[in-house]
Amino acid sequence: MQRTIKLGSRESKLALWQTTYIQLLLQNVGVDTKIVLVKSDGDIDLVSPLYELGIQGIFTKSLDSALLSGIIDIAVHSLKDVPTKTAENICIAAVPPRGTPKDVLIFKKKSPHPLSTNSYTLATSSLRRKAQWLNRYPAHHIVNLRGNINSRLDKLVKNDDWDGAIFAAAGIERISLEVPFTEQLDWMLPAPAQGALAVVCRSNDHALRQICAAFNHYETAVCVNVERQFLRKLMGGCSMPVGALAVMNNNNIKFEGNILSIDGAAKASVSLLFDAEQFTDEGYIAAQELLSTGGEEILKVLKNNSSLA
Repeated sequence: MQRTIKLGSRESKLALWQTTYIQLLLQNVGVDTKIVLVKSDGDIDLVSPLYELGIQGIFTKSLDSALLSGIIDIAVHSLKDVPTKTAENICIAAVPPRGTPKDVLIFKKKSPHPLSTNSYTLATSSLRRKAQWLNRYPAHHIVNLRGNINSRLDKLVKNDDWDGAIFAAAGIERISLEVPFTEQLDWMLPAPAQGALAVVCRSNDHALRQICAAFNHYETAVCVNVERQFLRKLMGGCSMPVGALAVMNNNNIKFEGNILSIDGAAKASVSLLFDAEQFTDEGYIAAQELLSTGGEEILKVLKNNSSLA
């Protein structure tokens, strides 16, 4: 009797889209599947800012636990949420083609453009988005916004005191979410691996790893590996104010990365171009260059911040 592969998913519409997408890829190669719903700590606590919840992998821990205990066979994560060091006995079996990595500003028709005013209230729980926004618009006010993509949009629309909120473009596109007005923030560096998915399974499940390898996307896998190397060297998790983006073009990879203080006042950046075929540890090299050109002092202050410890 053929084995039925159990895919774990969080309950949000976006998480289910991601899991269903992987389910279809598996079904296309003749694999029987079913989806098992698992609630994460990040879904339960919708009040605390992400950086105050106290652990890395806040959105992946429950699924990984279900994976290790045999409740599920595959977990599908947003790769930006996956710690740079995966849990023991778990591996990333595939990284499918990446969605749009950028962030978008969603705003209301009545709201002023942020360039035109110093009186602007932006909603986000991401320290990275907050820091980059305040670096560009230091007089603006930032408020906390938690929840899944649908509930965050609903909160923005219903709160008359908020002008806009930042979302990942890939999430908006994947579930075809109707939004008031949008502007892609090309100047804002995304979180490392934003827009990419990780198909995770048990390390010793060699048969399943081989099946998943068929839909691994080489270009995406290399680029997000560079970004995650950069993040790991900075000893950061998905809550750190670190941005990174690697783009492959004609066997060259252009990499940009930054780190900022929480208030956006201090910023260190790095930009590198290297040969994709010679890729080994360029993400680590980029991080070391960033540290030597102002990033080390910023990182030191961030490490001393108890809410990020």
